Amino acid sequence: MAEARAVAEKIVSNVERVIVGKRREVELTVVALMCGGHVLIEDVPGVGKTMLARSIARSTGCIFRRIQFTPTCFPPT
Repeated sequence: MAEARAVAEKIVSNVERVIVGKRREVELTVVALMCGGHVLIEDVPGVGKTMLARSIARSTGCIFRRIQFTPTCFPPT
């Protein structure tokens, strides 16, 4: 347990170099990923969603790929 906590804190600390003032969001994202879960990041434009995902990927040695989705991607029926 202590080892998992140390890894999580190291990831959070590394991400906080880029994402400032969003510690809770960073911690929750790291917890979800360490538990093998999925994370859907939704918010208004310009608040750092992509930067959060990119910095967590880099901190964990993963590959980052962005998927753009907006309600306007599909024509109305």
